[in-house]
Amino acid sequence: MQNEFGSETSSHPSKMTRDINLDTTLQELPLYDSAIAISCLGVELADRIAQNPRLPGVLLTDREELIGIVSRRQLLEYLLLPQGMTFFLDQPLQVFWGHNNADILILPGDMPILTAMQKALKRSARIIADPIVVQLGTSQYRILDFGQLSLVSWQIRGIETQVRYERSQGQMIQTEKMASLGRLVDGIAHEILDPVGFIWGNLTHISNYSQDLLELISVYENNITVSSPEIKEVQETIEVTYLKKDFPRAVESIETGAKRLRNLAMSLQNFCHVDEVYPKPADLHACLDGIILLLKSRLGSDILIVRNYGRLPPIVCYIGKLTQVFTNILTNAVDALLDRAATQKWKQEFDRGYLIQNPPKIEIETKIIHRIPERDTAIEQRFVSIRILDNGIGMTQEQQEQILASFSVERRAAKETSLAVSYQIITAKHGGIFNFKSQLGEGSEFEIIIPLLQ
Repeated sequence: MQNEFGSETSSHPSKMTRDINLDTTLQELPLYDSAIAISCLGVELADRIAQNPRLPGVLLTDREELIGIVSRRQLLEYLLLPQGMTFFLDQPLQVFWGHNNADILILPGDMPILTAMQKALKRSARIIADPIVVQLGTSQYRILDFGQLSLVSWQIRGIETQVRYERSQGQMIQTEKMASLGRLVDGIAHEILDPVGFIWGNLTHISNYSQDLLELISVYENNITVSSPEIKEVQETIEVTYLKKDFPRAVESIETGAKRLRNLAMSLQNFCHVDEVYPKPADLHACLDGIILLLKSRLGSDILIVRNYGRLPPIVCYIGKLTQVFTNILTNAVDALLDRAATQKWKQEFDRGYLIQNPPKIEIETKIIHRIPERDTAIEQRFVSIRILDNGIGMTQEQQEQILASFSVERRAAKETSLAVSYQIITAKHGGIFNFKSQLGEGSEFEIIIPLLQ
């Protein structure tokens, strides 16, 4: 027997095509393929449902077009009415449909289970438990039992809860590992700073002593007119003229190295800062400079860093979390610029001045703003804006949509990315705004806006 859609009528549901997971869709669930023409008598519909106890309903068609669905519940309710058996069984289904004429819910086969469940629960209480029509193609319709949909959706909710639990446990373990690593690196930085402090503290005295000794040698040379052959031999051996010029430069070089080593150790201490329970005032500019110093080996001499810092007071924030955000964004910017350098390497052979006119660049801009258009309220509050721009290869529209999708709770539960974590830190932890925009071939821009006071 064939239904009105030209396929074999089957009262048995299709089998699950694969195991249930967070991405399971309606077309993967057990579906029934059963249809009947509206011109058929009600007794034919009753016989079909009676012969198949598991059949939740039957598709109702008119001239090979779907017009509705008759559920098992609806048929039994009408047959239990006074004179219902006599009236509906001996009449065409068109009479039954004229009395029932309930709205039907048609959902595409590729719709996720949880989304379909939300739409099914929005139906009226009278038909909330009725079957759902699943559209597989242009004219291919199947019946889905609401109980089956409800069961699978609860299973998926359980899987999602388990995934969230495992991810939260993983985050706790990772946080503890990072905290332990932070304390370890902080201890190493402290141990580096101790000898650097000795060197730095004594360099001032060494510089003064060297100037005094050189001045004493000059006085001796000016006042001793006749020098012994032994003195002349020593002067020639040690090249006293060159020593006078090079010794101050050697001391200055040691000072520069000690200063860089001290700054690096202090940057490590700031980078490995473990946040307290409450936010504290912090210098965002020092934080940004420390991250740039740590990334200097990747930046090299080709990537230009432009700092347009405004006048910022100490910002009350979780500086350890913000350090993670800035590191994620700056690392992505460096990666984009390195990709640009790789894709445009051939330009150097044909256009020597290209990189001179368009050097790889990261621009950082900070300023105080007094009002945000997205949060236009009567109470004026000051905010801090941190913009990080690069002139890398940019992102395609598809890549931007994927990043925006990762900001949602559902996507974060499935897979956390560095930008998704950054978004969560700014919005949930600091009550701020995390914006980004990009254009292919013109680079990317990230803007972080947080309240001046938490």
